Amino acid sequence: QALVKQGFAVQVERGAGDEAKFSDDQYKEAGAKIADTKSVFGSDLVLKVRAPTFNNALGTHEAELLKPKATLVSFIYPAQNPDLMDKLSKQKATVLAMDQVPRVTIAQGYDALSSMANIAGYKAVVLAANHFGRFFTGQITAAGKVPPAKVLIIGGGVAGLAAAGTAK
Repeated sequence: QALVKQGFAVQVERGAGDEAKFSDDQYKEAGAKIADTKSVFGSDLVLKVRAPTFNNALGTHEAELLKPKATLVSFIYPAQNPDLMDKLSKQKATVLAMDQVPRVTIAQGYDALSSMANIAGYKAVVLAANHFGRFFTGQITAAGKVPPAKVLIIGGGVAGLAAAGTAK
């Protein structure tokens, strides 16, 4: 919505938000145009969560659908994907690999890996609680006492800290 208000023409690939429970209608309401894959990849700037891959429906690699000299912002993992980097280079694409954004305080607003790790830590505890079979917190009732669960969290990174906060 903010991009549309600033005068940008925003295209969203049909069904792009399905996995995240965002409908095409929601994107339309925000001012975006719903388009097919070829149209979207023909944009000057392409924002894509996963790295471009071979598109079976179109019989071509998504990198080859990029407009020459387009800008791509995505999780690319360049060291693990030299073939993809070659394809993007042939298109003369400018690429911002989100996985290469430094994980420092000044770049936190752009650090998508920390955001995902935070959610992963939270989800790990929720899933563990579901399988545990009793309450995580201690309970004292007229019928007796249930001691609180002891939770072992392995790892002290972003996911581990989120898990510790959730399990507390």
